[in-house]
Amino acid sequence: MDSERPGRRPANRRRQLVVLAADLFAQRGYQAVSIEDIASAAGITGPALYRHFQGKQDLLAQVLLTGQEVMDEAAEQALGGAGTPAERLDAVTLALAEQSVQRRGVSALWRWQARHLDETARNEVRQRGRKFITRWAGELTLVRPDLPAADAELLCMAALSVLGSVADHHASLPKRRFVALLHTLASAVCASSCVPAESGEATGFVAEPVIPATRREQILAAATELFVQRGYRAVSMEDIGAAAGIAGPSVYRHFASKADLLMAGCGRLADQLAVGASRALSGAGEPAAQLDRLIRSYVDVVMDHGELLHVYNRELAHLPERSRLESLRVQRAYVAQWVGLQSSLSPDASQSESRIAVHAALTIINDLSRSGRLRARPAIGAELTALAHTVLSAAQNFVRK
Repeated sequence: MDSERPGRRPANRRRQLVVLAADLFAQRGYQAVSIEDIASAAGITGPALYRHFQGKQDLLAQVLLTGQEVMDEAAEQALGGAGTPAERLDAVTLALAEQSVQRRGVSALWRWQARHLDETARNEVRQRGRKFITRWAGELTLVRPDLPAADAELLCMAALSVLGSVADHHASLPKRRFVALLHTLASAVCASSCVPAESGEATGFVAEPVIPATRREQILAAATELFVQRGYRAVSMEDIGAAAGIAGPSVYRHFASKADLLMAGCGRLADQLAVGASRALSGAGEPAAQLDRLIRSYVDVVMDHGELLHVYNRELAHLPERSRLESLRVQRAYVAQWVGLQSSLSPDASQSESRIAVHAALTIINDLSRSGRLRARPAIGAELTALAHTVLSAAQNFVRK
């Protein structure tokens, strides 16, 4: 194995390590990848890797920052071209769609793994992300001067969720078609008139937190919050007990293991989604009405149980194999209900096109509901529902062209 003696060290070794780490983190998850894994993939020793990075956390920071730089460069290059503000905005959206298809694994890291960074690196990633959104939103307000800055930023965040949604599924299309579909969906979001929604259309979701009534519920709530903050592997039963106000060993009176806690949380969310879907699909009406009810039910569940969804999306791999496979089956069956309705409304679309559109709509709801600032908007429920409709309708029109 290359010990990376000075005379043999490639000039682009640091960049190579960033690319290899990004691939491994995307495939296995940050916590499941070791420095030795990355070094082995690069054909060097672990100690040699430390000549370039302080550790795995530093490497993750560079992966995320490099990904942001690539997106920034693509956007700035598009903005530097000639044309009207509308043409430049369209060029930016197209450039970002191309990068999302080419680097779909990095999107997952940016959305789900930044919590593993130290505070300094995490703040830098966040600040760069905010700067990027502000820049994009500024271009949008040039095209739509009557749109308030806060609403323009929300629309650009939703469009970025559309682009980042490619990391949440494996559906694919020929590259040109894939890019064109994402471009269409993100552009439709930026052009949407559904933001701001009238405050009377739906209430905001700034409810008082519900205090768990039983010790079991307190423990489950504490575990869920810790899993969100630190990740499943970094949380111990002692941590959960302390957060719930009891001794660590007392947790075992209610849950047999940490995995049992994770299964309970996933099961709770799956039940909530199943009930909402059953009510949506059993009601009278055409597929369009059923899809509308399904979207609304999902928004309600996510806004009420957002932390459970956050854990479900990120920590499923830590369940025992049988439970993990069952959870995946339930998750896929739920998404298939959306895809089935979307396909019925767009019969000429391929299954992949319908799935890509559905995941884009779901990701908007998932991402924007995590922001405390956005949750405080007086009609956020109506806005999330309308944005989901915007994406799905744009996909239906895309196929008809």
